[in-house]
Amino acid sequence: MEIDLDAVRAARVLGRGAMGTVFLVGGGGGEPYALKVFDKHSPASAAAAAAADAARRARWEVTVLSRLAHPHLPSLLGCAETPDLLAWALPYCPGGDLNELRHAQPDRVFSPAAIRFYVAELVSALAELHAAGIAYRDLKPENVLLRADGHVTLTDFDLSRQLPPRSPPASTSTSSSCSATSSPPPPQAPSHGRAQYHHHLKRIFKRSESAVAASTSGQEEEPRNLAWYLNRSVDGGGDQVKKVKSARVSPMGRDKKLASLCSAAAGERSFSFVGTEEYVAPEVVRGDGHEFAVDWWALGVLVYEMSHGRTPFRGRNRKETFRNVLLREPEFSADARRRWPELTDLITRLLEKDPSRRLGFAGGADEVRAHPFFAGVAWDLLGEVSRPPYIPPPTDDTAACEGFSVVEYFDNLHQPPPSPAEHSPEEELVPEF
Repeated sequence: MEIDLDAVRAARVLGRGAMGTVFLVGGGGGEPYALKVFDKHSPASAAAAAAADAARRARWEVTVLSRLAHPHLPSLLGCAETPDLLAWALPYCPGGDLNELRHAQPDRVFSPAAIRFYVAELVSALAELHAAGIAYRDLKPENVLLRADGHVTLTDFDLSRQLPPRSPPASTSTSSSCSATSSPPPPQAPSHGRAQYHHHLKRIFKRSESAVAASTSGQEEEPRNLAWYLNRSVDGGGDQVKKVKSARVSPMGRDKKLASLCSAAAGERSFSFVGTEEYVAPEVVRGDGHEFAVDWWALGVLVYEMSHGRTPFRGRNRKETFRNVLLREPEFSADARRRWPELTDLITRLLEKDPSRRLGFAGGADEVRAHPFFAGVAWDLLGEVSRPPYIPPPTDDTAACEGFSVVEYFDNLHQPPPSPAEHSPEEELVPEF
């Protein structure tokens, strides 16, 4: 698909975030699509280091998308680049996201049958990513979009990471018209910075196990220097804690609290600190290094939220949330355990704090598929024999709309504000009639 940015006219803005602005674009007689545009001169990336990191993440997302060919993963329709903008086109998902849909349910929770449907498709998507050696690292309801047919697809791959695959990739790479990156996105921090970073985290959380033991006796012990940990700046690591809104292919969403810290590759693990805080795995908080198991942890958090209407470890602030991730177990009512034993067991096994004992660690997606909660699921026919619990009503979001120029949209953002000298004090005092 050829994209001429100077000629692209968008119907409306779908979302804005740290990684760009997403527009709904008419397909010129064909299907509408979502155009994600990264502004290389965004004020949010004014610092040279921040700009370089954002550009690297944008190119990495294009690289990942160019490799995907799966029913529950987005495909890259095309991309284009100018000196100021990097843009890539994705299929438009008119059904919103899983977070919106959950809030529309009675009591803001899904039925076990609906959970089984959506989670089975997510397991299939994660299996494809992991087979290609990609850890997703940002699973949450806002990143699960509903297509027009009611099936789901993942979005936002800028936080994903290439790791050595456990099995041969299921898809091959395709070329695109804009410059991408073929290497893993996180930059290598200097070795001394990585060692210092890991040493600090080990020192901070070395008493986690004793704290867990204390919590069982009613005396909960807080990890040492957690406040310092949240605000640290490791030499050579380029640490930062951000609060941003995810740029998404469908509208609306919760604040993404992104911590993008020191990164290094070691074997099959990553030491990056990334993700959304309520979905971050314990090994990420501890700085122990992590791999594909972080996605299975996030799936457990998501399933809990779908069934309970809230995430299991959310605290009053980031510090308390991370403390809960390390020390607390998910809570289930006696009624939930009695009525849905397979569902509560699935959540419990996915939220195992020791990644080596977590469901999916040893056997990957096949181990998750074999859980009793998914009994009867036709894994090879997910998109053919299963009717979605919800099918979005048909809409024509681009009908009777002349649209606006995407290039002019960003040009206007870069225009300087009107000078105060252009308005006299007398003019400001005269009321308008």
